Amino acid sequence: MTGTFKLSRETPPEVLDWGQLRWMSSPPATGAKDLTVIEVNITPGEGHNFHKHPDQEEVIYVIAGEVEQWLDQEKRILGPGDSVFIGADVVHASFNVGSSDARLLAILGPCVGDAGYELVDVADQSPWKTLR
Repeated sequence: MTGTFKLSRETPPEVLDWGQLRWMSSPPATGAKDLTVIEVNITPGEGHNFHKHPDQEEVIYVIAGEVEQWLDQEKRILGPGDSVFIGADVVHASFNVGSSDARLLAILGPCVGDAGYELVDVADQSPWKTLR
């Protein structure tokens, strides 16, 4: 196989308490081996709390909205066109600090496991639980 088209409007969202995800590329969605790509929508006032991907690097690219982006213990406000590179096993978090949905593109590699994605939640651990 040389590739596949994946249309957002035809990709069912995974609805979470802080927003929704659309799996645009992953081993189950496209047969990808090296890249997992997720369209992320974060509702105002919500966020994807502190976590890490032990064996994956990640780039988060902001398409729309205002995002309080944490990279380890440093934070920046990112807007459309801004991005952050996150090395493997680095704790990070993304919170929508705007008044409308924040739209992001998360690109992770390499694919890990059957889903192409691994996540370790550290939001309840120090120092992450006291940063916000």
